[in-house]
Amino acid sequence: MKHNFKNLKIWILAMEIAHDIHSISLDFPNNEVYGLTNQMKRASVSIPSNIAEGSNRENTHFKHFLNISLGSSFELQTQLLIALQNNYITQEKTTEIENKIIEFQKMTTGFISRLE
Repeated sequence: MKHNFKNLKIWILAMEIAHDIHSISLDFPNNEVYGLTNQMKRASVSIPSNIAEGSNRENTHFKHFLNISLGSSFELQTQLLIALQNNYITQEKTTEIENKIIEFQKMTTGFISRLE
């Protein structure tokens, strides 16, 4: 079964997370442009991108792409906490974005279960 990725709640939430990451990274120090900033942007873009790429595949392959997306979300969650640890973002902003990431992880895990 093929899915229209633009209608998937997980894709919509992933796009919101990617936007949040791009917004907060504008305030990161210049010396992080090729470091943490770049890694966080890449991970955040990977999340909705893998959902979109897998949505046109059969469920077995779609689950693979969803798992990659899920992995990127855990990578991003860790990077977000590193940004907090380095005082690049506030605790409040970290909590706000981390809650979205956790919600994404729960929704995606549930979605994968329903595909089986």
